[in-house]
Amino acid sequence: MSKEKCKKLKVAATGGLTDVPGILVGNAEDKSCRTGCTVILCPDGAVPGVSVSGGSPGTQNTDILRPGTSEYPVFGLLLTGGSFFGLPATGGVMRWLVEQEIAAVPLVPAAVINDLVYANGAPPPDAALAYEACQTANAGPVTEGNVGAGAGATAGKIYGRPMKSGLGTASVCIPGGPVVAALAVVNPVGDVWYGERIVVGALRPNGTFVNQTRAMLSGVPAPTTQTRNTTIAVVATNAQLTKAQANRVAALAENGMARAISPDTQADGDTIFCLALGSYTSNLTSDELVTLVGTAAVVALEEAIVRGALAAQQSYFPEP
Repeated sequence: MSKEKCKKLKVAATGGLTDVPGILVGNAEDKSCRTGCTVILCPDGAVPGVSVSGGSPGTQNTDILRPGTSEYPVFGLLLTGGSFFGLPATGGVMRWLVEQEIAAVPLVPAAVINDLVYANGAPPPDAALAYEACQTANAGPVTEGNVGAGAGATAGKIYGRPMKSGLGTASVCIPGGPVVAALAVVNPVGDVWYGERIVVGALRPNGTFVNQTRAMLSGVPAPTTQTRNTTIAVVATNAQLTKAQANRVAALAENGMARAISPDTQADGDTIFCLALGSYTSNLTSDELVTLVGTAAVVALEEAIVRGALAAQQSYFPEP
């Protein structure tokens, strides 16, 4: 990521998902570097939650994360490109977890972005690529930009020319409180905003931003082109949460996505996972804890989205 851009926008240049103790992150890209996998591993297990708010989601194993279902811990998550073709890559994460004797029958939820146009015929991520991402997973700083599932990410797809986007991460360490962090693969139909201005999105021929929200509300006809959609994310915390609380935090984190992306469309499949690793306990009431963690998740996710967009290695969407 360009530190100059971050400094200019006053976006924090440090922090990430691995600031939460017990989280490992790994990335792998295909040979063309136009699609890839990101894995989030929790060798000691995590209490999961999920919010699938998008109109066109591509997910796997999300129903079992909802309140009222069996209390299975999550040991790994997969974020991947390849649209629905990428979902079978979860087998690679499962194989790695079994080989490491972390779980006999591991639960690996997954979500995909549609990067097929940018991938330009490259094979979708498969189990071997996801396994490779597991082998690279570590607790060090998370690489941002066109890595892992962010390799094929783009933004700004209704009007004008899209720009490259990518993978971003950020964390919030509350003094005397829990750590809350987020990781996002930023591939929206809409533009990415920071405050009152667009930072990555659809471009006019002269290189200025279209402002797709304004164009839509002004009645500008949208071209009949296929959109390449979806921002998928993980928020994690060392706070001790129940499954119901983790689901609520995931739902609250949607506000961070709403702050950073506009317009949000029916073609987007926005999905947010929550992982609670439970090493931090407090005397807060249940409502107070969820509010605190949820508020931090909003801030962390908004920043992760902006960072992922700005970290892209190419400013313009290359022609297929």
